[in-house]
Amino acid sequence: MLDDRESLLRRLHEMRSEHRDLDTVIARLEGARSDQLQLQRLKKRKLKLKDEITWLESRLVPDIIA
Repeated sequence: MLDDRESLLRRLHEMRSEHRDLDTVIARLEGARSDQLQLQRLKKRKLKLKDEITWLESRLVPDIIA
């Protein structure tokens, strides 16, 4: 259980880092008026990462029995 949580936390950290990196890349490409198709793909990847980050965060929150 602890190893699973640690691996989820490690993956979450990696995904957050990639999400921040994509922010930087997208901002540079938008400023340079570069390839729109590439820009769209990067934005889709960023959105997918955000969804995965949200899902992982929800997995890490302990279930609360009401």
